[in-house]
Amino acid sequence: MKLWGGRFTKPTNQLVDEYTASINFDKKLAKYDIQGSLAHVEMLKECRIIPATDADQITEGLHTVLLKIESGEAELSEEHEDIHMNVEKLLIEEVGAVGGKLHTGRSRNDQVALDMRLYLREQLIEIIQLVVSVQQSLHTQAKLNLDTVMPGYTHLQRAQPVLFGHHMMAYVFMFQRDVERLTDSWKRVNKSPLGAGALAGTTFPIDRQFVAEKLGFDGICENSLDAVSDRDFVVEFLSNASLISTHLSRLCEELVQWSSAEFSFIELDDAFSTGSSMMPQKKNPDVAELVRGKTGRVFGHLVGMLTTLKGLPLAYNKDMQEDKEGMFDTVETLKGALGLFAPMIETMQVKKENMYEAVRKDFSNATDLADYLVEKGMPFRESHAVVGQVVLHCINGNKYLLDLTLKEFKSFSETIESDIFEKLNPEAVVNARDVAGGTARNRVEEQIEKAVELFQSSSEWVRKHGENI
Repeated sequence: MKLWGGRFTKPTNQLVDEYTASINFDKKLAKYDIQGSLAHVEMLKECRIIPATDADQITEGLHTVLLKIESGEAELSEEHEDIHMNVEKLLIEEVGAVGGKLHTGRSRNDQVALDMRLYLREQLIEIIQLVVSVQQSLHTQAKLNLDTVMPGYTHLQRAQPVLFGHHMMAYVFMFQRDVERLTDSWKRVNKSPLGAGALAGTTFPIDRQFVAEKLGFDGICENSLDAVSDRDFVVEFLSNASLISTHLSRLCEELVQWSSAEFSFIELDDAFSTGSSMMPQKKNPDVAELVRGKTGRVFGHLVGMLTTLKGLPLAYNKDMQEDKEGMFDTVETLKGALGLFAPMIETMQVKKENMYEAVRKDFSNATDLADYLVEKGMPFRESHAVVGQVVLHCINGNKYLLDLTLKEFKSFSETIESDIFEKLNPEAVVNARDVAGGTARNRVEEQIEKAVELFQSSSEWVRKHGENI
């Protein structure tokens, strides 16, 4: 008989058992399920809901069950459906009928919600650390490339030159928003639903706050219906993971482009590249491509979870069993990508000369010519038109701006003097963007210094919250 089978006259169909069982994937929650059960039984003891001797026996049994599960000695069975029933069954086998008292004052509904929160908050700590490690690898490349000038793009067309360090710092701050979203979500994850029962609470005089404090939660879910049916924290995590994946994918797209022969701006280390089974000359950016590809997988889990929840009435419904596999897979997919990314960025070779040569063979300094004319008193709209004519002249003559003579410049505007050649040098163009957040060297140095403070703040957050769980 099932542990819940008292009112049934026949066993469930085997196909039903196989279809509805979740043990094959929710066994990942074993540690958290037992962690929650240990706090629950301690509360039952403190509130004198069960005898102290029974509670102590259950506590000892739970520790034994955990050791057996972690060692692989315990057999987890589809017959017992999920990790909760499997743990309880193993506990009863270990300590006898007294193990059945563990479930006093709780339901699988509030139990699974608890396990999911315990699991997710631990993963948040690890993922934040991994995101910071990616930030630090980008930060390192930024420091090494404070004098590396590269083409900046809009619409994937050459726009204005920037420092490669500036480009790297753009991703540092992009990932910083991810860190902030993850840390902010903590206050919604770190609430205890245990004690909500199946949906309406329990008749036993339990102490929910006691359990919450034992487990390092910041408080309890205030409404029992909401406590068991809330999966917003899962959706929020999947949404945050989707944004992180988006940012990784955008950078991957640039790494793929930059490592091509057409760009040849970087070369990825051999340890993070693969070859072709047919073409011996090939060196493929497969890691970057696969990280980019797996972004769709993460997006799919977010859409799947939203779709599962959108039509559910309160409170718990079996549909909510679908909350786990997508979340587990997202965690593993994201951690795998982040773990690879930091060393891949740290070890990539930046081809500074190629970047600089590219900047000298484009018209990304045209805006500076227009600004120069404005400084001489010409209205910007007029200067814009004049520079457009200069660029057209260069295109027709197969030249770039710095290839023109002063006489050619003066044919478009007599106000242009010999100082224009210094103004149009790539280094001068970059350093002219001397505004907060700009690409001038000193401004990029400011960003680099600011990032150090952010990393320290993130590390302190991880230390503080990691100690409490």
